[in-house]
Amino acid sequence: MEALDALGNPVRRDILDLLHAQERTVVDLAGHFPISRPAISRHLKLLHDAGLVERREEGRTNVYALRPEGFAAVEAYLSRFWDEALVRFRMVVENVE
Repeated sequence: MEALDALGNPVRRDILDLLHAQERTVVDLAGHFPISRPAISRHLKLLHDAGLVERREEGRTNVYALRPEGFAAVEAYLSRFWDEALVRFRMVVENVE
């Protein structure tokens, strides 16, 4: 799953945290990291290709925002494990009482 691969990098997760607060430009995002603007652009491309962010052009500037529907596949994938964990937790609790 491409989205999970994209989420595997801490810089990309930090970018998503910043975009959660508000949409931002590459220049704005780059100001939050000790890496170059081209490196931020590469991270954004991976996030975009994974369907987690969207990009729109405002003149010569690219503005990025979260794409909430892109997280649906990740949520569905992880919920399988969460549901199983809850069932196991319930079994443990019921056996203790």
